[in-house]
Amino acid sequence: MIFEQLRLHVTLKSYVFTPLYEPAQGPSCNDDDAPSLTVFRETGQVQLNAPPPLDDKVLQEFIVYGIMGFIQLQAGEYMIVVTGYERVGLLNQCQVLRATTFQILPLPRDLSALSDPQVEDEQTFVHLVQDHLRQNTFYFSYSYDLTLSLQKQQAQYLAAEHEPAWKKADPRFFWNRFLCEKLFASTEPNHDLSPFILPFIQGFVSITHTVLNGHPLVFALLSRRSCERAGTRYFSRGLDRSGHASNFVETEQIIQFESDKLTDRRLFQLSYIQTRGSVPAVWGQAVNTRYTPRLWAETDLSDSAVLDTSRLHFEEQIRHYGPQLLVNLTNKRGYEFPIGDLYAHIVDALADPRLDYTHFDFHHECRKMKWHRVQLLIDKLEPVLAQQSYFFHDTSQPGPQKAQTSIVRTNCMDCLDRTNVVQSMLAKWVLNRQLRDVGILQSTDVLENDEHFMHVFNNVWADHADVLSIAYSGTGALKTDYTRLGKRTWRGALSDLGNSLARYAKNNYMDGTRQDAIDLFLGNYTVDPVSYIPKEHHVSPFHRRHKPWTIRAIPIAFMTSVFLFFLILFHSDLIGLGSSTLYIFALALCSAVALSSWRFIQQHGTQFVDQPCLVQLPHQDLQHQPTSATTTDKGLRPPEKRNTIVLDEAELGYELPTLPPINKKTT
Repeated sequence: MIFEQLRLHVTLKSYVFTPLYEPAQGPSCNDDDAPSLTVFRETGQVQLNAPPPLDDKVLQEFIVYGIMGFIQLQAGEYMIVVTGYERVGLLNQCQVLRATTFQILPLPRDLSALSDPQVEDEQTFVHLVQDHLRQNTFYFSYSYDLTLSLQKQQAQYLAAEHEPAWKKADPRFFWNRFLCEKLFASTEPNHDLSPFILPFIQGFVSITHTVLNGHPLVFALLSRRSCERAGTRYFSRGLDRSGHASNFVETEQIIQFESDKLTDRRLFQLSYIQTRGSVPAVWGQAVNTRYTPRLWAETDLSDSAVLDTSRLHFEEQIRHYGPQLLVNLTNKRGYEFPIGDLYAHIVDALADPRLDYTHFDFHHECRKMKWHRVQLLIDKLEPVLAQQSYFFHDTSQPGPQKAQTSIVRTNCMDCLDRTNVVQSMLAKWVLNRQLRDVGILQSTDVLENDEHFMHVFNNVWADHADVLSIAYSGTGALKTDYTRLGKRTWRGALSDLGNSLARYAKNNYMDGTRQDAIDLFLGNYTVDPVSYIPKEHHVSPFHRRHKPWTIRAIPIAFMTSVFLFFLILFHSDLIGLGSSTLYIFALALCSAVALSSWRFIQQHGTQFVDQPCLVQLPHQDLQHQPTSATTTDKGLRPPEKRNTIVLDEAELGYELPTLPPINKKTT
C-alpha cells in the first residue's frame, strides 16, 4: 500500500504531498479522502493531514513518484524525491521501475547562518549526494519487494503478511534505509506514514519477456548490492569487524511462466540465488599511484579477534542462505596468492562442515584464451549443485514445492569480472536443470540449442556485469565478450585493456570522492548541523583534499618536463637551441626533472591519490607509509605491526587494473 504518484506543493513554510489516486493494492478512495503528508521546513516535523499554514503561498507544484528520504547537512535537512522513472518490466504482475531523475529539496530557506567555508562545505556535501544519485542505478516497486528473493518473500508472506513493506524489507539491501529514519520514527499506530515509505535497492534488474522452445516466459535477473560495507574498489576490501563483506551482492535468476492448460491457468515461478563478496578476511590495499597497490592483511589466525571476524561473516551467510559452497577464483601465484592462501587457511581453521571450499585458478586454467575450460569447475561442482536444489512454486498452491537449501558464494580479487563469468555459467547449468524438470526442455535438450534465448541470456548477464562493475570499480566489466559471445576475442581483450587503464585512473584519482558520497548517503558519516558547531570552530572535513603547493607542483613538473623533452628531441628548431651543447644540456635537464619527479611520486604515492575524507579507513596509517616494502610472490612478509602485514606487488597480475557538472536537479 504505497502511493504511486504524489502531487507536491512547495511553499515557503512546508512541502505538502497529496496522492493523485488510490494506493497500489489498497482499498479504493477518493482524492479528498487520501491522506496528505506535510513536511514543515522550519522544524523538519512530518505530519499527516496537517491544516495548511495561513498565508502560505504555493511557489511551485509538480508530480513526484516517491520520497527517497531525508539527509541532514550543515544548514539543515534536505529531502530527496523521485521525479522520473523508466519501466523495467513486470514480476508477479507488479511493475518494477528504475529511478532516472531526482530532486534534492532543502528544508532551510537560506544559508545565512553559515560562514563562507561552511557554505563551501555545504555545496560539497550536496554535490556528493547528487553524484551518488547520478552515478548509480536505483530500482523500486510499489507492490513487489525487491529486497527479498522469491523464497524469502514466500516465508515473509506466511510470517508477516500484514506488515508494511518497509518493515518486511531486508535491511542489507534497503539502500535508502538511513534516509528514511525520520519517517520510521514518525510512524505510530494513529500516524502511519507507511504509504509514503518506498524502499529502493541499488544494483541491477532486467526483466525480459521471451519464448523458449515454444513456451512464453519471463526471464529476470536481479542483483541486490549490500549497503552494509559498500564502497569503491580499493577503499573497501575484505570484511569489517562485524563480518560484513565488501562488494557483497545477492543475485537471483527468475523464470516465470503460465501453464499450457486453458482451463487451469497457473503461474509457475523458478528462482536460483548466488552471492558474491570480497575474500572473507580482514585485508585491504593501500592506494599509492602504483598500478597494483600494496596489499595488507591480518594473518595471525591464533588471534581470536581475527578468526572471529570471518566466523561472524559465515554465521550470517548460513543464517540467510544455509550451507556455503565457497568458490575462490584468485590466482595461485603472484600478488593474489597470499590473499587466496589466507582464505584457505581461514576455512581450515573454522573447521565448519557447512563450508565447502573450492579453489579454481581461473586465469591459469583458462590461459591462452581457453575459456571453455570453465566447464571443469562446473563439472566439479555438479554433485553439490544438484543437491542444493532451487526454489519452485506453483502459485495455486499455498507453499513452494521446492526450496534452495544452500548457496554458491563466488569471489575473485574484485568479485567482478571472473566472478560474473563463473556465476553466469552456474546460472545456465541450473536453468537447464530447472527447465527440464518442469517440461519446457526435454531430458536431452540444452539451452544452447535455442539461439534466440541464448542471445537474451548472454546479453543480460553481460549487462549485469557492466552495471555492477561501474558501481564498484568505476568502469564496465572485463571479459564480457565471453559472456556475450561464448568465446574470448582479441577485440574483447583490447576493450579490457581500455577499461583497465580507465580503472587505474578512476581508482587512484576519483574514488576518494566516490567513497565519501557512499559514506554520506548511507549514514556512515553524519553531518552536524551548524547550530551545534560555532562558525569560529568549524574545521572542514575536506581539508585533506587541499594539497600543499609542493605536492600540486610535482605532477605539473613531471608532465611539463616530459613534454619539453620530446619537443626538444624532435623539434629543437622551434625552441631555437643553436648549439649542440645547449641541446644536450636541455635534454639532460628535462630528463633529470622528469625522473626525479616520477621517483618522488612513486615514493610518496599516497599523497597524490584521491583519498576519502569523511570516514577513517582501517589501518589508514599504512596509507602514508613509504611504498618501498618488498616481498616475493611466495607469501606475505612477517608482520611488522601486531598481525598486519604489507605487500608490494610481486607482478602486475592478470587483471590490468572529470566528474560531470553539478546541477540543482540530479538527472
